[in-house]
Amino acid sequence: MIDIHCHILPGLDDGVEYVEESLEMAKTAARNGIHTIIATPHHANGRYENPAKDINALVHQFNNLLQAQQIPVKVLAGQEIRINNRLIDELMEKTAMPLNQGNYILIELPNGSFPDNLEELFHELRVFGLIPIISHPERYRSFMEEPDRLYSLIEQGAMSQITDQSLIGLSGRRIQKNALKLCKRHLVHFIASDAHNLTTRSFHLREAYEYIQQKLGQEYTQYFQSNAQSLVDNQPI
Repeated sequence: MIDIHCHILPGLDDGVEYVEESLEMAKTAARNGIHTIIATPHHANGRYENPAKDINALVHQFNNLLQAQQIPVKVLAGQEIRINNRLIDELMEKTAMPLNQGNYILIELPNGSFPDNLEELFHELRVFGLIPIISHPERYRSFMEEPDRLYSLIEQGAMSQITDQSLIGLSGRRIQKNALKLCKRHLVHFIASDAHNLTTRSFHLREAYEYIQQKLGQEYTQYFQSNAQSLVDNQPI
């Protein structure tokens, strides 16, 4: 399996602090059946600034450690970027970057109300040649209150990624129901761990796929897994 959203790199954000914890996360991911992880530290969220060059350097170092310890996981570079008016400028400056240097970019929205120009910002990303992927839409109150707004963004070319913990009920029954409803409405394109640690926010990707297969069928599981592979290969979905 491929995990397109994970906070596995040490000392960058609210994920793990030390490299030993990162290595334990990688071992746990491998046991969960994950062979490829896109590291997505928070960027430009008002608390963390993780420029692309720093992430790329740390990913290179971390992959060397994984190989040295024979941990069968490969880590790719990315960011979880809070939507902001300077995003296009940061992309041109190469401070911000898409996932695995491809055409897909992971976007985090504010927990409260969304920017009034959200649709315009997403349109600018599309003009720039990038496909925005909305992280964990099942958790945003605004989408719960206005589900048609998510539909509208996806109709305009955006995609979305829900979290494995949401699907299996670890984030609460309401969020679980919302995550499944979004899948049924064909508003979800990826499932990822959004793992931050091995205690409260670990890997549950295998369980999430099993839940999807039970509720919606094997073809849905194959669809999400195929999309993750296409993203890593920078192919159309």
